[in-house]
Amino acid sequence: MRKSFLCFAAIGLCLISCSDAPFYENVQSFKNNEWKISQKPSFDITIDDTSKQFDFTLTVRTTTDYKYSNLWIFWTSKTPDGNVVREPFELKITNPDGSWIGKSSGTVVENQLRFSRRKLPLKGKYKFTIEQGITQPKVDEILDIGLKLEAAKTN
Repeated sequence: MRKSFLCFAAIGLCLISCSDAPFYENVQSFKNNEWKISQKPSFDITIDDTSKQFDFTLTVRTTTDYKYSNLWIFWTSKTPDGNVVREPFELKITNPDGSWIGKSSGTVVENQLRFSRRKLPLKGKYKFTIEQGITQPKVDEILDIGLKLEAAKTN
C-alpha cells in the first residue's frame, strides 16, 4: 500500500512539474536599474501558423525602491506587411494604500500585463517594441522587461 502511494505521488509530481514551454520568451535587463527614454526594448517573433491563438504576458520587474504607483508604456506592434500600431497602457504597480499589486519577493516586485487569446493574422516576422511613457529622461528602479507568448489556454 505504501509503495503504491509513493508511486502515485511521484507520478503526480512529475505531471505537475511538466508544463508546455512557451512559444516565445525573452527578457531584457536595464543597466543600473535605469530605463532611459532612449531605450526601446524590442521582441522579434516569427509566426508560421496563423490558426493559433496566443496568450501574451508582458512582465516588468522593479525594485521595492520604485517610487511611483504606476508605469505608463507604449506598445508598438509592427506586422510582417509593415503596418504599425502604437498603443498606450498603464501598468499599476501599487494599490492606493501603497501596497504592491504584483508578486514581491525580497526587494523585487513583478507586475504583468496580460492579453489572452490573441491571434496574429499574417505569417512572418512581428516586432513588438516597448517604450516607457514617463516624461522624465529615465525611470529608476526598473530591473527588466520581458515578453512571453504561450499557446492560448483552452476552456
